[in-house]
Amino acid sequence: MQSNTISNLSISIKSKGRFYFENKSKLRSPYQRDRDRILHSTAFRRLKHKTQVFVNTTGDHYRTRITHSLEVSQIARTLAKYFNLNEDLTETLSLAHDLGHTPFGHAGEEALNECMKRNGGFDHNIQTVRIVTLLENRYYNFKGLNLSIETLDGLVKHNGPVKNKIKYNKILGKNFFKQKINFNNSPSLEAQIASISDDIAYNSHDLEDGLKANLFKLNDIKRIPILNVLLKKHINKIKKYPHDIVLRQIVREIIDEMVRDVIFNTQKNIKKNRIKSVKDIYKSKYPLVCFSNKMKKFDTNIKKFLKKNMYYNKNVIHKTNLGKKIVKKLFFIIKKNPKKYIKFDKSNNADIERSICDFIAGMTDRYAINLYNKIK
Repeated sequence: MQSNTISNLSISIKSKGRFYFENKSKLRSPYQRDRDRILHSTAFRRLKHKTQVFVNTTGDHYRTRITHSLEVSQIARTLAKYFNLNEDLTETLSLAHDLGHTPFGHAGEEALNECMKRNGGFDHNIQTVRIVTLLENRYYNFKGLNLSIETLDGLVKHNGPVKNKIKYNKILGKNFFKQKINFNNSPSLEAQIASISDDIAYNSHDLEDGLKANLFKLNDIKRIPILNVLLKKHINKIKKYPHDIVLRQIVREIIDEMVRDVIFNTQKNIKKNRIKSVKDIYKSKYPLVCFSNKMKKFDTNIKKFLKKNMYYNKNVIHKTNLGKKIVKKLFFIIKKNPKKYIKFDKSNNADIERSICDFIAGMTDRYAINLYNKIK
């Protein structure tokens, strides 16, 4: 049953506006327009060929960045609906949160950060903001997607207040947001929900993909306390059904347990901190949408298990290291003759190196591999 007690904590359906004026839509809310602009963007389509854990060429049934983003969105909408928050804004933030990811996942990000260490570095969260404000070109009168102030605020701060603006200033330019976004405030509940839904989605679904890839067996998850309880619950089904079906049932129950925990703990935090308005949320010193201590421990245990048995698996590491090598090699080859590969545009707040970085960050796994094989 949806709660109607805290709807005043929702971001208003009436947006503060956009950086560039546009007439309001008669058919859609500002956040529906934002969501639709994300869905129609080139960067979003490219996510279907970008690594989540497994390099995109590994197999057709493993999750990619686009399926992960859709799953995050589903979980986030469930939470937003329960709390009677702004579902369209929550969905937009969930769909857009990984737009800035490189080919080959975090390995590609690490490689680009090393290549750009003398020029502000690379951060996929900031790259997401570059994409939606500068790099997507679809309109006559402005660069980017001209998203609402509330959506930009959520993308900038979905992981919490930005205490150090130096990296933002180096990558985007000083006073890029023209003081329309307060970096020091806590994020909206919608942004906090998008962030924790990201955690819930990748923990649970990486377990499923890891089993499918035979990186570990169903019995191996007994080491994790809550999973051990769920496994015992389904012990009789293991002899009757394939292990992957049993795990999928367990994964559904993991998501359900985590979502229920977030609901209960968020309600407790709101009451404890006497949160009565959106302004109170912005002033809060700690995240309001978070796991209980018990679930935090469970979350940590899953991450440790996946790190040891999946992310650091020798076959996974081999492919991600190869991806890292490809990204670095592409950067330095293109840097020798940038005009051959990219169009330099000063209006993107970028020098040659940042333009090369934008070009590589936008590549899919497949495109990066093909270009590397062509020019190495």
